[in-house]
Amino acid sequence: MELILKTDNESNIAKIVALAKKLNVTIEQRGKAVEGEKDELIRRILNFKAKSPSSFGDVGEWQNNERQDRDLPFSK
Repeated sequence: MELILKTDNESNIAKIVALAKKLNVTIEQRGKAVEGEKDELIRRILNFKAKSPSSFGDVGEWQNNERQDRDLPFSK
């Protein structure tokens, strides 16, 4: 069963969340992200470091191999 509650009152939301936790009810929040969460997500995206090399290989090498048979206007 799904129940949708909408309010701008933060204290009421906190009470509902606390009650849901006591009743072992899962909560899914949609819509406006909390500023702290939004900032954290932006930081994680901007600071992303891959753990392994890309499975696509070197993009420049691929492009050179694909275009070996074509003369580009600026290559002369």
